[in-house]
Amino acid sequence: MSDDKLALYIHSKTAQQKLYKRTLIVILCSQIFGGAGLAAGITVGALLAKDMLGTDSVTGLPAALFTLGSAFAAYIVGRVSQKYGRRYGLASGFFVGSIGALGVIIAGATHNIALLFIALFLYGAGTATNLQARYAGTDLATDKQRATATSIALVATTFGAVAGPNLATTMGKVAEAFTLPTLVGPFILAAVAYALAGTVLFVFLRPDPLLVAKAIAMQNTTNGTVKLEATIDKQQLMRIGIIVGAIVLVLTQIIMTSIMTMTPVHMQGHGSHLNAVGIVIGLHVAAMYLPSLGTGILVDKVGRVFVALAASVTLAIAGICAAFAPGDSLFWLVVALMLLGLGWNFGLISGTAIIIDSTTIHNRAKVQGSVDVAVALGGSFGSVVSGVVVAFSSYATLGFIGMSFALLVIPIVLWGYKANKAL
Repeated sequence: MSDDKLALYIHSKTAQQKLYKRTLIVILCSQIFGGAGLAAGITVGALLAKDMLGTDSVTGLPAALFTLGSAFAAYIVGRVSQKYGRRYGLASGFFVGSIGALGVIIAGATHNIALLFIALFLYGAGTATNLQARYAGTDLATDKQRATATSIALVATTFGAVAGPNLATTMGKVAEAFTLPTLVGPFILAAVAYALAGTVLFVFLRPDPLLVAKAIAMQNTTNGTVKLEATIDKQQLMRIGIIVGAIVLVLTQIIMTSIMTMTPVHMQGHGSHLNAVGIVIGLHVAAMYLPSLGTGILVDKVGRVFVALAASVTLAIAGICAAFAPGDSLFWLVVALMLLGLGWNFGLISGTAIIIDSTTIHNRAKVQGSVDVAVALGGSFGSVVSGVVVAFSSYATLGFIGMSFALLVIPIVLWGYKANKAL
């Protein structure tokens, strides 16, 4: 970006707000495609592994692999974004995710287990990037716009993410038309969708919002508008905020991923058709993303603490519902999974807002990437353990464990709230 263009945004609040709104539109478009790519692994990843490996005990492995890949990608995307801007970081992440989806298709066609594992790891880059895109809209947001900006990106994800699972049967027929296994069909959609998401960001996310925000912050520091060094108390509060925000995000991810991953397997074990699985997962994903706009406004209006506590309670109720839901009851599984998605939504947006509040523009993308690494690793842990728990105990036990983890959020959030009041 030329110095003249940069100067325009540095010195004009009107230009900054125009770029902020334009950035949100670009993020909206990319997230529609990104959501469709994300849904493939959720819907049939576990079923594909079961089909290829012939056992239930490792059905959590696909989710574990693409969440591990997500962890690695989150770190890289965060570092690349901090140095070169959101455009390069996010676009590259989606392109790698697309390559991973293609790898899954080839692995399914050739029954190559090793390639499947590698491809799922790469596919995880799309998941990480899909989540990291929520930060791009906040770079130029004011303090009272941050949660709302985050939520707008998540709302956009809804359209693709809800359509994806419900296209599972249709994409399965597409795969069959090319003499490919039925279960790789959704990954055909993922490969195309992630490639389109990356292309939209690479072509249209200019000027880069993070680079503009960094230039504005540097100019304000030079002019003495803001102080470069925070006080000791402020630094301590920021550290506590990062810890609290990270724990909210990680625990929320563990609970959601573990129960969600095993639901398709649980349903299939009770005779449910792939269409029924698609309905449950589609409504679950809708509950994850669709309430976002309302959640963002709620977080900005009534505060991060209130919504984080609401996440804990909602996830706990979801765990109880999952534990008691009959395996052949579409209604109760929909209720459980929709509550699970809603609780995740509350936790994600409130935790994200806490992280943004606790960082500066000079370290924000790097910290965000590191926190998302922990989130992805937490999801990976939940995915692996969930398969083992269900194989050696039951889906009900998994629900009770999820409830217990959800209740751990309450004391953590209250500790951060008290620390903030004390300092």
